[in-house]
Amino acid sequence: MGKLYIVPTPIGNLGDITLRALETLKKVEMILAEDTRNTQKLLKHFEINTPMRSFHQHNEHKITDGIVDRLKNDELSYALVSDAGTPGISDPAYLLVKACVEMEIDVECLPGATAFVPALIESGFPTDRFVFEGFLPQKKGRLKRLQALTLETKTIILYESPYRILKLMEQICEILGNDRQLSVSREISKIFHETQRGTAQELLNKFKEKMPKGEFVVIIKSKNEEDTIE
Repeated sequence: MGKLYIVPTPIGNLGDITLRALETLKKVEMILAEDTRNTQKLLKHFEINTPMRSFHQHNEHKITDGIVDRLKNDELSYALVSDAGTPGISDPAYLLVKACVEMEIDVECLPGATAFVPALIESGFPTDRFVFEGFLPQKKGRLKRLQALTLETKTIILYESPYRILKLMEQICEILGNDRQLSVSREISKIFHETQRGTAQELLNKFKEKMPKGEFVVIIKSKNEEDTIE
């Protein structure tokens, strides 16, 4: 029976990849890549020639069973990578991992890069308890999800694209309050890596004056008045 490796890749700086990740990508028989064009750049940089196959949200339902059959019946090892960070964190992986686990195929996730951890630490907000919400729904259910977070007592972590960051700031002001404390990080580990902190209204005003670019991690301070960690 084969084995599936979940391999984190850099979210920006290529130097963030681990030696173990490189060794794994070299030794497996196949790399399942969210976007083979992006992954090819990584492989070329590190002189890795392992074959690739596309595996993304638009085809995972169709090809998961075939991949699981091969892993179950052959002594093969596959590596699953996303465009950046750890697969399964707002990226494809769940369906394949679930299917492998059900068929008792060995699954191993390597430790490595993910965007929300640096952003959470840089926020200065309590890190002992937090809730990861990832990307909110683009349309249906978006406001309902935010409204459900009004009573959340843990630090909240959201992902957002540059196309909806202003909309998110406006909705946070409206639903969670203008004075809710936020920390917004972008382009983590890249040249223009930046973290801005302040109230929801203050950051909304800043972004309206000069719209920042890149992918965003938004950290929302809990509604608890006390931050002490026991």
